[in-house]
Amino acid sequence: MASSSATCGTLLFFASTIFLSTLISEPASAALVQQQPLVLKYHNGILLKGKITVNLIWYGKFTPAQRSIIVDFLQSLNSPRAASPSAASWWMTTEKYKGGGASTLVVGKQILEENYSLGKMLKNSNLVYLAARGGHMAGSINVVLTSEDVYVDGFCSRCGTHGSTRGPARFAYAWVGNSETQCPGQCAWPFHQPLYGPQTPPLVAPNGDVGVDGMVINLATVLAGAVTNPYNSGYFQGPATAPLEAVSACTGMFGSGSYPGYPGNLLVDKASGASYNANGVNGRKFLLPAIWDPQSSACSTLV
Repeated sequence: MASSSATCGTLLFFASTIFLSTLISEPASAALVQQQPLVLKYHNGILLKGKITVNLIWYGKFTPAQRSIIVDFLQSLNSPRAASPSAASWWMTTEKYKGGGASTLVVGKQILEENYSLGKMLKNSNLVYLAARGGHMAGSINVVLTSEDVYVDGFCSRCGTHGSTRGPARFAYAWVGNSETQCPGQCAWPFHQPLYGPQTPPLVAPNGDVGVDGMVINLATVLAGAVTNPYNSGYFQGPATAPLEAVSACTGMFGSGSYPGYPGNLLVDKASGASYNANGVNGRKFLLPAIWDPQSSACSTLV
């Protein structure tokens, strides 16, 4: 059965923190508190590196346009030709983790499960079952993506997870759901008004889809966790059952000057007004979360 169930941390700061702002301007007082070094302990386990095949299991109904956003994002993680700041430069931070190294994500199988074969209410065991449809190849990550009308146990208190199976046919897997109709204030922030705090205007999603642009943030989170802590013995802080990992340790940070409730200083597309911090393939733009840099012991953003 499954081991780790690391949780994507997009919404961890909602319950205990009053939101201050989601505007793209930073009050001078926000930088008065000096940030303490953040340390993720290495537990001497295996990290994923080299060629990593990402198999996608699309559960529920996704439009071709929605699927192309996700696939373009994955391909952008290994596209050095994209303009700076790039999604590829964001992903290169994972190479700095001791025990790891350079990794190339390759989109493998894409399995469409549009007939809801397991229904529209899924348990964790259903996610592992669906992930297994991607195969049991070592060095691969099978990603289950659920559409906006599918409820997963714990969805909204978590926006995505990753883990691994046990036994000789061990493989890493991840799940991310489209939160647009269920809890966008938690899992698609800052493209939707937050669940708590001042209801300031949401940012414009760079690909015009609040749910799927939110999925990109959460997919980035679980993929970074799956590579740097695939089998619950890599890099994390806290208990192995609820670890803070490469990105989930940096929740809510997207640009310089960020603080709880304020994503930070971001780039804005002149034509669409969309906020982003990473360029990708096919002219795509994405908003990617901060990732822990082991060399600086701090959360690092692209802008």
